Amino acid sequence: MALPTTVIRVEPDPLEPYAISPGWRVGDLLFLSGQAAIDAHGALVGVGDFDAQLEQTFRNIDRVLEAGGSHRGRIVKVTIYLTDMGNFPKIVEARKRYFSAPWPADTIVEVRSLALPELMVEIDVIAVAG
Repeated sequence: MALPTTVIRVEPDPLEPYAISPGWRVGDLLFLSGQAAIDAHGALVGVGDFDAQLEQTFRNIDRVLEAGGSHRGRIVKVTIYLTDMGNFPKIVEARKRYFSAPWPADTIVEVRSLALPELMVEIDVIAVAG
């Protein structure tokens, strides 16, 4: 039996120029595209400021989750991409600030670069709807 699938839409959609959907709902799971420090109108936020970029990234995650009928407390998996693993301690602190127990499953990797050269962090998530 095929699971019902629906694209998650946000307006305005800063990912549309890149031919990327904000996310998909498949059955009761939400799969979000990687979110980064780009505001709703496509402007980069926090150039050179990791904390500001992380905050904007989580605002974007919250916005897409809400559009998909969920919220941050329903996240079960995160994948975090950093351009500098020196920011790992800030990620540990951010986990405590943005999540609560039981903690989401997590993968963190350092990458050479992200879609835009000024981006320092990108996060994609899987969440349960509802």
